[in-house]
Amino acid sequence: MQIKMSMIPGGKKGKAGRIEVKVGDKVSAGDSLVQIETGKGNRTIEATEVGVISKILFEEGDEISSNQVLFELNAIQVDIPVQSKQQPSTDAPQTRDMNTDLLIIGAGPGGYVAAIYAAKKGLQVTIIEKEELGGTCLNVGCIPTKALVKSSEICHSVKNSSLFGIKAGNELQVDMKQIIRRKDEVKEKLVSGVGFLMEKNKVQVVHGHASFLSAKTVNVTGKNNYHISAKNIIVATGSKISKVNIPGIELPFVMNSTEALSCEELPKSITIIGGGVIGMEFAFIYRNLGVEVHVVEFMDRLLTMLDSDISEEIKHMAQQAGIHIHTNSKVSKIQRADDDEAIVTYEDSKGEHLLVSEKVLVAIGREPNLDGLDIEKAGIQLNDKGKGIAVDKQMRTNLKHVYAIGDVTNIIQLAHVASHQGITAVDALLGETNSMHYSAVPNVIFTSPEIASVGLSEDECKQRGMDYSVSKVSFESNGKALTMNEPEGFIKLIKDNNSGKIVGGSIIGPDASSLISSLTLAIANELTEQQITQTIFAHPTTGEVIHEAAFGLGIGALHQA
Repeated sequence: MQIKMSMIPGGKKGKAGRIEVKVGDKVSAGDSLVQIETGKGNRTIEATEVGVISKILFEEGDEISSNQVLFELNAIQVDIPVQSKQQPSTDAPQTRDMNTDLLIIGAGPGGYVAAIYAAKKGLQVTIIEKEELGGTCLNVGCIPTKALVKSSEICHSVKNSSLFGIKAGNELQVDMKQIIRRKDEVKEKLVSGVGFLMEKNKVQVVHGHASFLSAKTVNVTGKNNYHISAKNIIVATGSKISKVNIPGIELPFVMNSTEALSCEELPKSITIIGGGVIGMEFAFIYRNLGVEVHVVEFMDRLLTMLDSDISEEIKHMAQQAGIHIHTNSKVSKIQRADDDEAIVTYEDSKGEHLLVSEKVLVAIGREPNLDGLDIEKAGIQLNDKGKGIAVDKQMRTNLKHVYAIGDVTNIIQLAHVASHQGITAVDALLGETNSMHYSAVPNVIFTSPEIASVGLSEDECKQRGMDYSVSKVSFESNGKALTMNEPEGFIKLIKDNNSGKIVGGSIIGPDASSLISSLTLAIANELTEQQITQTIFAHPTTGEVIHEAAFGLGIGALHQA
């Protein structure tokens, strides 16, 4: 196994001090191996388990980078010694008692942000994580997926490089192992960065599985066992992949999104069950890498959380890219063919159909993770639907000292929402009056092109009976988009005619994930079309479509007929 340098913020380097071991030395978990001098002080690199040092990959005085491999360790089996009479043997580790101001269960983007924020506010903070710091987002969700998205985009760009006068050769090779390796490197860098922030802010990290013993005490089982009592508790256990009752789902060629993120063999074909966010992001990833892709969606359209015109536009773009879309379709079973390929059977209004592919990806969705938490022992209540912990606008549960944030509340399953909820919860337990508002929450989908939305959709405006206006501007009229050879898509702004304020916006096209921040600021601060049109936008940028769309709500877009 490898022992690496932890994260050094800002891309800076450390300097190796005296190496305290040599090749062949036996070490135990926690043994000091070397001190690395950084701008923030000395960092001790320790052995992570019992083993023998097989390689030392640096010298004293060397500059050391984040994530650099320092040692290679051959782990060895440890025989448990016979205990003396003075040290009677036990079947389990001793349980230690701990007390803290704030206990956070779960170190995902909700939990770890809350921990840092609370520590900066002067609280003694303990955080419990049973797996890796960073939660689903950093380890098997947002970040790893976007690393694959980037690789697939580069592949697509290389295939089309001749349009820009660049000839890349006749044969394009996709190294899936390197794609996964790079994804892991990005993930490990961010995870180690979270660890560094915990250390810097003096947040105590406890690894293990948490369960409530009472309203104020949590039991932790792991390498070490604890009973932790806290003045305040935040539950941030996130979500888990939803289980789907489809016959054949256990077959070896069927993957969920977590497994797909570690699949080092690029399939020639794949059937994706589910046309939501996860399904469509993977559909474009695989298609850009040259895979034949079928998407089977139960609903009548893709990405049903979006307006129908956005949904229809991404369906059109997916089909143009060669992705086969099957909506209004219910998967009834998955079978193995004689040649070990997958046979997916689905039904629509025309009857039963078969899809044959090398792999199947089930991308149905996620649900709150309450496994083994024993919230009933604390008296914590679920929401009306029984799916997720019930909270108020300050993220407080029915117990005034217990809060819940992120996916476990099942309000909005987005990492940035969880982070903001964590800050709100900490403010509340400190007596602040801040509360959560969900009228300006940006949502981004990393398809090709990207999709982003914020505020009210047009469908919601219709349902509310609002008097509203809509402006749509195509990227075809945007100079920067044309230079990028990405003229597809449009921006859509919605104005409340009674107040004159911008209340909603959607973007499908280049840079949507970046542009949505400007629309979020506009909606959160209740800007009008005039305030946007009177703002100077840089040229040439894709951001100019926002300016154009704002004009479209009044006198009309200037650069679109």
